[in-house]
Amino acid sequence: MTDKTAMPTRLFGPTGRTTSVIGQGTWYIDHGDHGAAAAALRRGLDLGMTHIDTAEMYGDAELVIADAIEGRRDEAFLVSKVLPSNASRRGTITACERSLKRLRTEQLDCYLLHWRGSYPFEETVAAFDELMTAGKILSWGVSNFDASDLAEMHEVAGEGAIACNQVLYHLNERAIEHSVIPWCEKHNVAVVAYSPFGHNEFPNPRSEGGRVLQQIADKYGASPRQVALAFLTRRPAVFTIPKSSTAQHTEQNAKAGALALSKDDIAAIDAAFPRGREPRNLPML
Repeated sequence: MTDKTAMPTRLFGPTGRTTSVIGQGTWYIDHGDHGAAAAALRRGLDLGMTHIDTAEMYGDAELVIADAIEGRRDEAFLVSKVLPSNASRRGTITACERSLKRLRTEQLDCYLLHWRGSYPFEETVAAFDELMTAGKILSWGVSNFDASDLAEMHEVAGEGAIACNQVLYHLNERAIEHSVIPWCEKHNVAVVAYSPFGHNEFPNPRSEGGRVLQQIADKYGASPRQVALAFLTRRPAVFTIPKSSTAQHTEQNAKAGALALSKDDIAAIDAAFPRGREPRNLPML
């Protein structure tokens, strides 16, 4: 069964290309059954979840993806990341080529610096530019960058160079709403929310917040997790990449694409899960 009509797409930052609002994360996807995980990713493609995210740090996740997209590479918006310890000019290029080989593809749609490390941004950007010139990546971005980090990278790379910033974002962790999302919106940088259900901390259904989610879910014939995904992607700059290891969970995630929350729904969730004060350091996993 293929049904891509319910999955909305958005322009991905300044790239001029679109991808699914709800994509597919792959952190720890290699820890279970390889075949089931690949099938889950393929099911996501069936449902229009074209954005597939991975990283060299994610063990054998790139190998799972390679099997999942075999014969379907053109359907996927494929993203991987370089570790900061590899983010010198030569190291970035070598890491990218290694990921391409593991993914069995000639090109990444976007390549990210996983978090800020010790190498100067100038080196990493020079590598990204070289990879783009060679056609090995179509765009590049960053991950786990606070607004000050983004501004510094912007000074090095210029307007329109940073495609996205991938950051931790879930109902109990809304720090990026203070400065990161506004900065990205101002500079047309896509925001990609990872761990949108939290790291084993999705709201308990018996908690106050959990009851609010359930009430809204009941109104739409949806699930609390689908309501959470709809809330997190309510702003046009934001995408999200929930992980799923089974086709059934992937189908549940995909259904959130058709869910449009009302202003009252958003206000109720906002009250139940206050964003709190802006932290000194941007949270990350």
